[in-house]
Amino acid sequence: IQISDNWPGYSLDLFTYPQHYYGDLEYVLIPHGIIVDRTERLAKDIMQDIGDNDIVVLCVLKGGYKFCADLVEHFKNLSRNSERFISMKVDFVRLKSYHNDQSMQDMQIMGGDDLSKLTGKVSSLCVLLTLFFLFYKDIVGTGRTMKVLLNNIEKYKPKMIKVASLLVKRTSQPDGYRPDYYGFEIPDLFVVGYALDYNEHFRDLNHICVINDHGKTKYRV
Repeated sequence: IQISDNWPGYSLDLFTYPQHYYGDLEYVLIPHGIIVDRTERLAKDIMQDIGDNDIVVLCVLKGGYKFCADLVEHFKNLSRNSERFISMKVDFVRLKSYHNDQSMQDMQIMGGDDLSKLTGKVSSLCVLLTLFFLFYKDIVGTGRTMKVLLNNIEKYKPKMIKVASLLVKRTSQPDGYRPDYYGFEIPDLFVVGYALDYNEHFRDLNHICVINDHGKTKYRV
């Protein structure tokens, strides 16, 4: 689903959201209900493509945890309601690549169990932001983050790597990288909500929204 650059979004007055964020947001870019429906469709497409292979879901924290959890729940429901059983394991890594709303040159990769266990396994990298292993990461922007992460995983030679991202951001300096699966292509906006944060705030916001200048100043560190 592609959201155009001139899309005005939805008025905040049409939705409920935490009162402590009143005055901090411009508008709702993607309502929670649409996110849920789109994630279910992604789960169906991924399950069909993975076939009978086992899955190791590698969730990229922190922004990817909500997308990962909802996607995994859809996988479970699809598996329960079908004749084939898919073995699935979940692991987590954390990436830090932003200071306030600015992307940093150096990215930190933290956490995760021994990745050598991935040798010969199915890796679905669900970036949404997210790793399939699944790689769940929240947003793919320039693709720099994904390249670093993929390079660290590919050296273990997993049987298959797929990348799923809830959001793909159109940027002025794209590098041509596209995830295997993504929910929405959005303009080059700094968005929050649905576990995406601004200095650890807004993770409790269900909708994906655009933060305003007041919000950036209020929560700047």
